[in-house]
Amino acid sequence: MKRGSKRATRPARSTHFDAKGGARMVDVGAKPATAREAIARGRIEMSAEALEAVVSGTAAKGDVLGVARVAAIQAAKRTSEWIPLCHPLPLDALEIDFAPESAPPAISIEARARTTAKTGVEMEALVAVSAAALAIYDMCKSIDRGMMIGELRLVRKSGGKSGTYTRLGG
Repeated sequence: MKRGSKRATRPARSTHFDAKGGARMVDVGAKPATAREAIARGRIEMSAEALEAVVSGTAAKGDVLGVARVAAIQAAKRTSEWIPLCHPLPLDALEIDFAPESAPPAISIEARARTTAKTGVEMEALVAVSAAALAIYDMCKSIDRGMMIGELRLVRKSGGKSGTYTRLGG
């Protein structure tokens, strides 16, 4: 397919493409700054042994969830360095929660990002969950190299012109 041609799956007008089909950073200069929030979730499945090491605090590398929380915060603050067309955003808050699950053994991860800005904070929440999951993998790979990261999704976002979005079924 030639550059600039329309694909059936792409909307007729996407803000991240110019008239010729080239990628562009959206101009948000004229938009008002508003309060925005996004919640993202994901999970990392692992062996029962790895989960026990995380929960009991006996993983060889130390406090797995503490390190994952810091990784999530660091990554969220640098989202525009991960995702090429994202605007750098000042985060007002980023909360990370972890919930161990026994069957199948896994850790659910939730990130809640807040800002007052001209564009949304969804990517920051998604990057935070991704980084937390990757940090857990790194901290536990000596126990279980077969861990699986998945179910990354935006659960809710609010603020801005498009208003509130809530994913059905979380």
